[in-house]
Amino acid sequence: MTIDLLLFIPACFALNLAFGPNNLMTLTNAAQRGVGFALRSGLGRLLAFVPMIALAGLGLGLLLQASAVLFTLVKLAGAAYLIYLGVKLLRAGRGSAASVVPASRGAAFRREIVVALSNPKAILIFAAFFPQFVDPQHYAQSYVTLGLVFLALEACAILVYACAGHFAARAAGRHMPAINRISGGGMIVFGLALLFTRRAAG
Repeated sequence: MTIDLLLFIPACFALNLAFGPNNLMTLTNAAQRGVGFALRSGLGRLLAFVPMIALAGLGLGLLLQASAVLFTLVKLAGAAYLIYLGVKLLRAGRGSAASVVPASRGAAFRREIVVALSNPKAILIFAAFFPQFVDPQHYAQSYVTLGLVFLALEACAILVYACAGHFAARAAGRHMPAINRISGGGMIVFGLALLFTRRAAG
């Protein structure tokens, strides 16, 4: 089995570190409840990515790419949820920071899962990016290897954003309402961007 990991790892890590809704959520969770809380919540994202990678490997990512109706339904649901979270953050920005992030790790964990699953672009990344590095002679084994490497790098990205959120909160001191407004605005921007996302050309 031949996989060019020297090329895959940096390219993949760039995708992992890209500033998106899940990374913004980790940043916010860490700023408001600490690194440990953000890391444990971020496990929900990893859990969500496992079946998405598997579905992409089975070719179902191509179905999402080909079906305009399915893509649009997932996109609208994802955009609505992100905008909802953004508005909630903006409203909380006027008051207590503690009201934004769920008090329980379980609720934050589930929120990470929903945000990850509600973005149709994620499974399209797995369906379009991974095949460029898959060994056709050992398709299943190489796809699993790429998936495991992706998840490991995603865990590293969660740690990076959790630490960034923690240090940002310490630097901001008591200015958490400003962090809420920035995070809320970011969520709304991501939701609107997702709303206007088009399927990749076939």
